[in-house]
Amino acid sequence: MAEEQNKKRVVVKVGTSTLVHPSGALNFHRMEMLSRTLSDLMGMGHEMILVSSGAIGIGTGKLRLPERPKQLRLKQAVAAVGQCEMMHLYDKFFGEYGQTVAQILLTRDDVDDPHRSENLRNTFEALLEMRAIPVVNENDSVSFAEIETGKSKVFGDNDTLSAVVAVLCQADLLVLLSDIDGLYDQDPHVNPAAKLIPVVYAVDDSIRRLAGGSGTCWGTGGMSTKLDAAAICLNSGVDMVITNGADTERLYQILNNHSVGTRFTTKQS
Repeated sequence: MAEEQNKKRVVVKVGTSTLVHPSGALNFHRMEMLSRTLSDLMGMGHEMILVSSGAIGIGTGKLRLPERPKQLRLKQAVAAVGQCEMMHLYDKFFGEYGQTVAQILLTRDDVDDPHRSENLRNTFEALLEMRAIPVVNENDSVSFAEIETGKSKVFGDNDTLSAVVAVLCQADLLVLLSDIDGLYDQDPHVNPAAKLIPVVYAVDDSIRRLAGGSGTCWGTGGMSTKLDAAAICLNSGVDMVITNGADTERLYQILNNHSVGTRFTTKQS
C-alpha cells in the first residue's frame, strides 16, 4: 500500500533551450537522457506526461534556415515541419526503452471549452491507463495565440500550457526543466553570489520582482512565465519545481521529495 501511495502523476515540461544547442542544432544527448529517465519512471509505476517546446526551433534547424522566421505564416509552416521531426525523434528514443508515446496538440480553446476540455481529460486518462506517455505541445500550425511577433518574444509560452495541463490532468507535480537551477534572490547571470531559493509558498509581489527576462535566444519562456505557471499550480493545489534540464536524472530526487531546484508548494513542511 505504501508503494502505491508513493506513485505520482507528473507533468514534465522541457524547454527549447534544453533540447537545442546554442547553435540551433538538436541536442540528441538531452533528448535520449530525457526519454530514458521518463521511461524508467514509468516502469517504477509513476504516470508521466511530457510537455515539449521546440517545434519552431527544431523546424528551423530541419529546414536549415539561418534564423527563426518572423512572419506568422512562416512560423506556423516551420512549426509543422518541426513538430513532425520532434515526434519522430521522441518515438525513436522512447522506443529504445520500450515506451510508447502519443502526440497531443492543443489550442487554448481546447482547454477553455467545457466539452472539449472533458474529452481531452478523458483522452489523457485513457493514454495513462494504457501506460503511454502523452507528448503535448501548443498547436502552432493552426493557432496564433501563442506565437508572438513582438521583439522580445517570438515563440509560444509552454510554461503556462504545462501548468494548465497539470491542473486539467489533476497531476501531483509539475516539473519545469529549464536552463537555470531554479529561482534565485538575484539574477545569477549578473551576480555570482545570488542564492537559490529552495521553497516558495506563494507567488506574491516580492517573488515576482525576482523574475528577469528570457534566458536564451532559442527559448523565450523567462522566469516571469514560470512564476505565472507556479501561480496556476498553487491555486489548484499542484506542486511545481523549477530545475536545470541539463541533468534529467534530478527527476528521481524530485519525486522522492528531495530539495532540488525551487519547489512551489502550499504544503508547509
